[in-house]
Amino acid sequence: MRRRTWGTAAVLLAVCAGLAPGGTAHAAPGRSEPLPLERLFDNRAVSDDRAPGEADFDGAGGSLSAQDLTAAGWTPGRSLGVDRARLTWPRTAGTGDDNVAANGQRVRVSGSGDALAFLVAGTGGDAGGAGVVRYADGTRSAYTLTAPDWRTGPLATKSVALPHRNTPDGQLTERTRLYVVTVPVRTGRRITSVELPKAPESGAALHVFALSVRARTTGWTGTWSASTAGYTTVGPWADRTVRLVVHTSTGGPRVRVRLDNTFASTPVRIGSASVAVQESGAAARGNPVPLTFRGAAGTQLPAGAQAFSDPLDFDVPADANLLVSFHLPEPVAAAPVHSQAIQRSYVSEPGDHAGDAQGTAYTSTISYWPLLTGVDVGGGPGSVVLLGDSITDGVKSTQDANHRWPNVLATRLLAQSEVPRYGVLNQGISANKVATDRYVGDGISTDTGGVSALHRLDRDVLAQTSARTVVVFQGINDVRWGASAEQVVAGLREIAARAHARGLRVIGATITPCEGEALCTAAADAERAAVNSFVRGAGSGFDGVLDFDAVLRDPAHPSRMRPEFDSGDHLHPGDAGLKALADSVDLRVLVG
Repeated sequence: MRRRTWGTAAVLLAVCAGLAPGGTAHAAPGRSEPLPLERLFDNRAVSDDRAPGEADFDGAGGSLSAQDLTAAGWTPGRSLGVDRARLTWPRTAGTGDDNVAANGQRVRVSGSGDALAFLVAGTGGDAGGAGVVRYADGTRSAYTLTAPDWRTGPLATKSVALPHRNTPDGQLTERTRLYVVTVPVRTGRRITSVELPKAPESGAALHVFALSVRARTTGWTGTWSASTAGYTTVGPWADRTVRLVVHTSTGGPRVRVRLDNTFASTPVRIGSASVAVQESGAAARGNPVPLTFRGAAGTQLPAGAQAFSDPLDFDVPADANLLVSFHLPEPVAAAPVHSQAIQRSYVSEPGDHAGDAQGTAYTSTISYWPLLTGVDVGGGPGSVVLLGDSITDGVKSTQDANHRWPNVLATRLLAQSEVPRYGVLNQGISANKVATDRYVGDGISTDTGGVSALHRLDRDVLAQTSARTVVVFQGINDVRWGASAEQVVAGLREIAARAHARGLRVIGATITPCEGEALCTAAADAERAAVNSFVRGAGSGFDGVLDFDAVLRDPAHPSRMRPEFDSGDHLHPGDAGLKALADSVDLRVLVG
């Protein structure tokens, strides 16, 4: 019964709030004039641990812990960057309502972009429904929004997980979750309002804490990226500077970097940061140039959030190594990482050494990339995103040589003028699967196979800078570990549909042969062949096909890789095989 009363409370609250000083009336939900989201807040989800029963989020007295949110860096009024969207955690008094139980309310929203971003959770189960976006030109479009349950929703797609649930009987050690969910809108049209989904007669309730338009990226091209593959122990580092070596695809006259605290439960403080062109090892070619974040030398990354550095005039060369350095003034014992960098990076002795040109302070090496997930350059035609597994990641290629097939593809694009010279973004994760998670998406783990391609699609593809085309080259790990072709095909269909809904061109790649590797059984090869038949077929939903199976297979033994392309483990191509993959791409297929 308590859940049903929220809809009535929302109307009463909006009517009362609409009587502003001076007697100006504002429309309540269901009338013509939309209201800002905070004027529609109709229930309270957050309680102080000293009074855990003072809020009622779920209609049964359950609530989020204010102390847990503070510990995660989600403080009232805090602007949070997630999946390239900016959302503000509600600034409410200790006793004020802080979110909306969606029931058809019209929310005033302004801006144009490529998606709407909602900070949401369901109570009583996964909650969802259809809503409407209205534009300044008088048109409208429909959207469907689903909010996973705050207690049982998937950890793999949550933005933050908190360790407790508050109840009238006290605090329970039970994880609670909040989600950022994006839905497509008509690109380029100015949005004026959003109608939230209507509440069902009974069942789960959908709660909205924040809402914003995710602006379409203009003036930037992604030149380098890496997917967060897991959350592992590091260091521990305290008062250390990390200097990461990354290889650009395209160049430009300006630069910005992206840091992500994905999967984390606590914030990370960045004391200072810099960028430079690598001379050799940890040494820079000239003095590193300081990066800033909203005008400050450093920034704090809340749990699950991201930060872009401010635009910096800096001549980024194409096809070159950069040094991105950042000082960690506070202890860091675990961090989100990309585990298979195939590249040596560096960690300093104590102190802030982000501005050092010489590499002498950098006394140890690491073979992974923590926290850094992207480098963008000014201008350019946009980016091609390569969604893949260990073959795209470059496993078994020569370390420090940049012989991954995405690197070779980028070099080919730079050397021609027939198609745009796109940036190439490598979103490969070793051991990754299409349909199931290797890493559960929460907590410290030694498994860095990542969450599934379906679960990371928003973050690793749809939110990438100026993405134009995505190449999907995955499935071998699914079939090697017992998945059916039907499961993989269903995942590939969903990836293509979701990417198309955001305006991306989607290219499918066939799965390469691997007979001779322990898990590449005859049964696995039969499933691989069935997936490839789908990818090549007219009904796949892809806009083009890269037949990588045909490139690498031995003509005399099609279930095996050609010996000259085999790294030796029969699963991963070596440098020659990776080059053959990149050289086989008809660059025209990348252009919509």
